[in-house]
Amino acid sequence: MIRIATFNLENLDEDKPGQRGPSFAERAAVLRPMLARLRADLICFQEINGQEREGQPRDILTLKELLAGTRYQNHTLVSTRTTTGQVYDERNLVTAIRPDITVEEVRQIRHDIVPRPVYRTVTGGDGVPDELTWERPLLYTRLADAAGRKLHVLNVHFKSKLASNVPGQKADSYTWRSAAGWAEGFILSSIKRVGAALEARVLIDRIFDADADANIVVAGDFNAKSDEVPVMAIRGRVEDTGNGTLAGRVMVPLEDNVPETSRFSLIHQGRGEMIDHILVSRRMLAAFRHTEIHNEILPDESVAFATDLKFPESDHAPVVAEFDVDLMPAHA
Repeated sequence: MIRIATFNLENLDEDKPGQRGPSFAERAAVLRPMLARLRADLICFQEINGQEREGQPRDILTLKELLAGTRYQNHTLVSTRTTTGQVYDERNLVTAIRPDITVEEVRQIRHDIVPRPVYRTVTGGDGVPDELTWERPLLYTRLADAAGRKLHVLNVHFKSKLASNVPGQKADSYTWRSAAGWAEGFILSSIKRVGAALEARVLIDRIFDADADANIVVAGDFNAKSDEVPVMAIRGRVEDTGNGTLAGRVMVPLEDNVPETSRFSLIHQGRGEMIDHILVSRRMLAAFRHTEIHNEILPDESVAFATDLKFPESDHAPVVAEFDVDLMPAHA
């Protein structure tokens, strides 16, 4: 069996002077049992902060400390990085890979396929067109096991639905000067979220161009439900393309295997939302067994926000899918 998971760890970081909320030790005491329960061979992490030490490049030291002494301590960790080769200060994507699986290729993709869209604000700013950029890159890895099975993994974290800044339209961090200004900021966030999803879908098509039978996994925090544009763009259903010859290129969200009453990875104002997904290429369904969403005691993230207190666990539930690896054919 092989178990593939996604888990947004909500700004995992070391302790900072004067910080409010739980310490790293308090968070680790809750998160380690959750990681143990996943029993994952491959985990796509989101929101992993980087730490600095004098004379050394910034690194994901806190994640390494969290994984130390667990079944994941020897996993290969592949992270997003800046142009200088060190990890980002905040919200890195990290893919943790079982040590006996070979990492054949790593790519970080942001506007390598889809150019930056040009936008001119109408409610604020100087009216001069400006280029937009996605909030975060995509993290792609191509993996191979000892039997020659290839797996393409895309770790994603798309822009949240919170409105992006529009110059001159905010009185403070939480207050907009006009409804139109908020609406434009909301649309800007949508462009960033959907644009990154488009880049992911184009990459998927290129993988299929090279190998029509490719095993592909897209996992992460989509900040969208399965019937919303970012996920639909990646799914590429025949019902939407109208082209039956593209059936083999459909990407399938695996949470539909879970009863609807339990199908949520985040709680906002008392309502469960499924925004963390694992999508796989259609051929992988032959090996698919089941999906688990570990959300039994998931806190309401809006309550944590409203009281300015943080729970030690993440506000996202981890999602894990299990496959019968023997039913995943080897590639030449």
